[in-house]
Amino acid sequence: MLPVLRTVASLEEAAPHAAALQLTNFLRDVGEDLDRGRVYLPGDLLTAHGVDRPLLEWCRRTGRTDARVRAALVAVEAMTRQVYRTAVPGLALLDPRVRPCIQAAFTLYSEMLDTIAAQDYTVLRRRAVVPRRRRATIAAVGAVRVAGARWRAHAPRHRAATGTPVAERKGSLR
Repeated sequence: MLPVLRTVASLEEAAPHAAALQLTNFLRDVGEDLDRGRVYLPGDLLTAHGVDRPLLEWCRRTGRTDARVRAALVAVEAMTRQVYRTAVPGLALLDPRVRPCIQAAFTLYSEMLDTIAAQDYTVLRRRAVVPRRRRATIAAVGAVRVAGARWRAHAPRHRAATGTPVAERKGSLR
């Protein structure tokens, strides 16, 4: 996504900050992914907690939570939050015109992790969602910030085109 979004830094500098959001999807969608025959959670982390695909499938099928699965999901959440902390400096490396959108997604997905934890990691039974009103609020804030970023991006071009700083033009109208 970085080449599409554009960065103010090199792709090599920005890339280490870019993985956080997809990890949240893996955790949120673990039950649905199992139904499709897929497991995207880190295998080494699952193994470290004594979890394998048959155990995940049993939990999905029965609606029960096994302590080993819950511990693995807590560990995935902790790992994901660490990736988020690593990703925060990368937000400043994005083009200012796309940065508000990614910040909004970052907020939304962080709150998704909060919801998963608040629902006691029941992602094998139900999909965790951030309430619609909260999603709308986050989107609205992002849209306002995008509009501001676009205005700021175009304002310097206008000044350069006229050759007169905005403050002088306003003063000359008095």
